[in-house]
Amino acid sequence: MLNSGVKRREVFGWAMYDFANSGYTTVVITAVFAAYFVGAVADKAEWATLAWTSALSFSYAIVMFTMPALGEWADRHAAKKKLLMLVTAACVLSTAALSWVGPGQVALAVVCIIVSNTFYSYGESLTAAFLPELAKPEAMGRISSWGWAWGYLGGMLTLGICLAYVLWAQGQGQTAGQFVPVTMWVTAVIYALAASVTFVLMKEHAKPQMHRVKASSQWQQLRQTFQEAKAYKDFMQLMACAVAYQGGVAVAITLAAIYAEQVIGFQPQETMVLIFVLNIAAFVGALVFGHAQDRIGHKLTLSLTLVGWSITCVMAALTSSKEVFWWAAALAGICMGSSQSTGRAMAGLFIPAHRLAEFFGLWTFAIRLASIVGPLGYGLITWLTDGNQRLAIASTTVLFVVGWWLLLPVNVQRGQRQAASPS
Repeated sequence: MLNSGVKRREVFGWAMYDFANSGYTTVVITAVFAAYFVGAVADKAEWATLAWTSALSFSYAIVMFTMPALGEWADRHAAKKKLLMLVTAACVLSTAALSWVGPGQVALAVVCIIVSNTFYSYGESLTAAFLPELAKPEAMGRISSWGWAWGYLGGMLTLGICLAYVLWAQGQGQTAGQFVPVTMWVTAVIYALAASVTFVLMKEHAKPQMHRVKASSQWQQLRQTFQEAKAYKDFMQLMACAVAYQGGVAVAITLAAIYAEQVIGFQPQETMVLIFVLNIAAFVGALVFGHAQDRIGHKLTLSLTLVGWSITCVMAALTSSKEVFWWAAALAGICMGSSQSTGRAMAGLFIPAHRLAEFFGLWTFAIRLASIVGPLGYGLITWLTDGNQRLAIASTTVLFVVGWWLLLPVNVQRGQRQAASPS
């Protein structure tokens, strides 16, 4: 399953980065800090959800316009690993800085979340660029799924430790303003320790590409990469598909805790258990569908996942029952693990080997655009309808349907041939 010269411990090291950074998304973006921001920092103001989604959207905009240039620089100098180490350190430090945020400190919270999420996104893009160097095309789905599955384990470990601490702190009569900052430190420390395994075991297999013509600016680099990527028709079509369906996935990641507490009536500790269960389901979904996609096909696997996501949104919008919402969360977890693993693997198949970081930077552009469109649209609908989050989650179904429609023209075999042909 592995390319020539790649050792198994490198794959473990690569997967450990998914293990490391999943704690950030699980605790900060999904389960703990998101609900803390809306409920305590912004004191449940009508604009709170929109402020949260706007802060994330701003960080995603930064990543969209800078990641292709960073990726091109990393390809040119064969320095993906060095750059990954730098952005990881920055994310760990800014995650720890979230511990300074107390009730009412909206401006500080917004700055810290923008900085930490920007560097998290850089790391996510760079680690994805290692996948085609490690795995053969026929095993891309399985290797990608191992990374995502291991990542969900990391998310569960981090969340589990935080949940144990929160339950203890609540038993001591502490408020969210007292125990949430500690969970930020827990997340930062686990991120740093797990990522250090990656940097010890994983190698840089790329060769410098110093002969390539350098763009004059980041904006010029983005335009240049985009123009050159047009030659890879199926990669571009897959990116269009990702802009739609990943927007819906971003809604689930960003707003699940807020929806559970504000609409369904979950308590903070119940929300953390809910997200824990969601991660277990995502672990199963990533492994099962990751292995299945190498057998039944990447396109069919992703199509089935998008149907599952649509059903999830309808269930969440219609139910007032915690029991039904638990089932919706479990289905969302399975679909999340599958859609994220499958999308990354398909992108890896369609990208030429000598431009991995650069084109994965373009892939990140699409994913982060989706992360703006989905949550910001949700926030706007909520704001314009006086807090009607049921309508907002129901509207998210449209993103998955559009994603499925845009997936139909993708031809996997043609995309692989184009990626393998000399440029």
